[in-house]
This record gives sequence, structure tokens and C-alpha cells, in this order.
Amino acid sequence: MKGKWIKTLVLLCIAFFIWLFTQYPLLVEQLYATGFYAWFSPALRAVTAWLPFSAGDVLYGLASVWLLWRLIVFIMVVLRRQWNKASFINGLRRNINRLLGLYIVFNMFWALNYHRPGIAYQLKISPAEYDTAALKALTNDLILQVNNCRLALGNGMPQHITNKQIFSGAAAAYAIVEKQHTFLHYAMPSVKASLFSNLGNYLGYLGYYNPFTGEAQVNVQSPRFLLPYVTCHEIAHQLGYASESEANFVGYLAAKSSTDKRFNYAVYFDLFNYANGELYYRDSLAARANYKRLDTLVKLDVIAYRKYLRAYRNPVEPIIKIFYSNYLKANNQPKGIDSYNEVVAWLIAYKNKYGKI
Repeated sequence: MKGKWIKTLVLLCIAFFIWLFTQYPLLVEQLYATGFYAWFSPALRAVTAWLPFSAGDVLYGLASVWLLWRLIVFIMVVLRRQWNKASFINGLRRNINRLLGLYIVFNMFWALNYHRPGIAYQLKISPAEYDTAALKALTNDLILQVNNCRLALGNGMPQHITNKQIFSGAAAAYAIVEKQHTFLHYAMPSVKASLFSNLGNYLGYLGYYNPFTGEAQVNVQSPRFLLPYVTCHEIAHQLGYASESEANFVGYLAAKSSTDKRFNYAVYFDLFNYANGELYYRDSLAARANYKRLDTLVKLDVIAYRKYLRAYRNPVEPIIKIFYSNYLKANNQPKGIDSYNEVVAWLIAYKNKYGKI
């Protein structure tokens, strides 16, 4: 029996050293994020990029079936009283090994990026607390940008853009921004339409990254005017920017660099909503006044987005968000799901350094 615990001890030691490594962000940045992960990530994407469907979604589907089956088996064993002390200890050991193995693989494949200095270190900027005046100035800039970008798309509905065009357009945007920031090089693109897009509408996600297959998944059933920026956000995760605020910011750097006005519009539309939402908590009158300044066509998209959210509102979504928020908190994002909104601080810091957004 003691010999069976040796594997557990080995896994526990590896997990401990991984945790210890996370306590040194600069080492994570230099040895992992821009070292091991920089070559491992495109290699992982190469394994699945050729598939026309999301291998990660298939993997998650199989894992869900397996977990359900194990739960049924466990319930049957308990009901039939077919367990004893030895079987309980063996089951406990196996589950501990599985959890430790999952922790190790998850961190080695991607999650160590949660502990890197990241884009702040690379751009030499630091998001900090900002006052209401700075927030108002930012929303003013975003209003001008989003109105101009929407007008550039014409007076009617923008030309339909396919999933393939969105995914290739996002890769092209990164090819452009890479010329200014070489660390944003995106090799071996692998962006897929989520097999669970309809489910995503009800669970409240527009996209997600699968760290075990290297694929970026996009909920292609969400409003199409959002998808270019969503895709850029998920690619940022592929490049090792794990925190949601960083992925939002890196996605912004790429989408605003695109020569496709639909990408420009998507990013400024989303960022205006973030910034004006923050302003609403500080000065609701100013936030409402900002909304009135939006171009009529932009307002129509705001209305369309709100209708989309209302159409899929359900009692399960808030529960999912609680679990996801706790996951983010456990991975070095203390504000949980509100971490997405922290992109506002990044934008203000970027504007202070470069003079524009």
C-alpha cells in the first residue's frame, strides 16, 4: 500500500515546485512565458490547427461524459454498499493523483502565464487607480472613435463577414501590430467556431481558450459586430496573456491596428461599453449623456446587443459566472469576473504614455 503512494508523493513535489516558481514573476516571464511557452504554444496549435472542428470542444465533451459516468458508478457503489476502507483509500489516492496531474499539465501548458508581469513589463506601463476626470476623458475619446469607425462602415448594415474572414482578419491584425511590438508575433493560427456556441449563449460566454489543445474558440452565434474583437481577445490568450484584463488590452492593440474597419469598430464599441459602464457607477448623468452622443447606428448596435443578452437570460448563467469568477480569483485575478473591466485602467495608462488610444 505504501508503494502506491510514491506516485502521489512525486506528483505533490512537482506541484509544489510549480507553485514555488509562481512566486517569482520575472523568472516566469523569462524562463516560461518568453522561453518554454513561446515555442511550445505554436507547436501545440500545430497539432490541432489542421482540424476543421474544435478538438478542445470534443475533449471537453468526452471529459463531461466520463465525469458523469464516474458519478453514476460512485452513486451505485454507495447505494449497494460495495465499498470499504481499502476501496475508499484507493479511490481517494487515484483522485488525488488525477487532480495533481491536471494541475501540473494545466500549469505547464498555459496557466503559469497567470503569474507573469506580461504586457505591463513589456510596454513599460503600469495600470493604476484613476480619477473620474481621466475616465470622462477616456470615454470622450472612445465616443469619437466608435462613431467614426461606424460611419466608415456606411449608413446601412455592414457587409456580411464570414467566420473564416473574421479568424483570418484577426491573424492579419496581429501581423500588423507585431511590426510595432515584436513580442505579439502569432505563429500557427488556430481559431475555431465553438461546437457549443448555442450553449454559450445561455452560459454567457463569447469565446474561450482551451489550454490543453491550444485552440481559441469563438461563440459564432453571438452578435457578429462583436466577433472581431472577441477573436483578437482569444488570440491574446494563445500568446500567453492569461489575465482577462491583459487579453482585453492586447486584443485592443491588435484590433485597432487592423486595416479592416469592422475590427476597429468592434474594439471601440466594446471598450466604450466597459468605460462608460465604469463611469455610470461614478457619475450616472455623465454616462447617460455619453450614450446620447453615440451615432444612431451605434445606438442600434447597443440595442441589438442588449436584446441578445435579454433573449438568453436564464437562472443558470449567474451560477456559472460565480464559478468562473472564483476560478479567476484562484488564478491571480482578485477581482474575479470584474477583471475584464480593468482594461479601462490599461487604456488610461496607455493613453498617458502614447498620447492617444
